[in-house]
Amino acid sequence: MEQFLPYIIQAISGLVGGNIAGLLAKAKSLGPILNSILGAVGGIGAAQGAQAAGILEAIGLGSMGGTGADIGLGAIGGLVLPLLGSLFKKK
Repeated sequence: MEQFLPYIIQAISGLVGGNIAGLLAKAKSLGPILNSILGAVGGIGAAQGAQAAGILEAIGLGSMGGTGADIGLGAIGGLVLPLLGSLFKKK
């Protein structure tokens, strides 16, 4: 179960980020359910991608790893993906 904890943390922080994205783009929000789903997917994707690519080490935050990185990267990824999705929403 411990091996799934980072994914759960990334998904939850991405979910929160996705809902914040919905609040930021109220006019083009995709709705709470789709914002939550895209946020969770974006949170996991961004956190795993950044860690696999070694981005934290490249910018000097390699020691930050762990839960703090999972929360931060998950929230950022969860914020970005719904905002990108809202660009394709018709009025």
